[in-house]
Amino acid sequence: QVQLVESGGGLVQTGGSLRLSCAASGRTFSSYAMGWFRQAPGKEREFVAFISWNGGLTDYAASVKGRFTISRDNAKNTVYLQMNSLKPEDTAVYYCAARVYGRGVYLLPNDYNYWGQGTQVTVSS
Repeated sequence: QVQLVESGGGLVQTGGSLRLSCAASGRTFSSYAMGWFRQAPGKEREFVAFISWNGGLTDYAASVKGRFTISRDNAKNTVYLQMNSLKPEDTAVYYCAARVYGRGVYLLPNDYNYWGQGTQVTVSS
């Protein structure tokens, strides 16, 4: 069983920055592919960012590319999402997700085995 705990959400003005963290349990975190997703009220959960088990591969949704950066520290069992130049349309609950096996690039919610409880990000205009 893998437990994921997100933190770092909050209220920020347009143009501001936030750094989300996702701490994972388990001794094999370094083998997990990790993703960030978000869900706004009334909308489906959508892909935000992906990072491979060793950090060698990353991918981003077009809407966040150039503004968000995903990274990981396997020594700390933690994945991060640095969010800059935030916009009101980035407002959502942000979730981290773990895929236990695989060496590909995973962009769909169904690709992941475990999910955190989410952290709210609100960007005011």
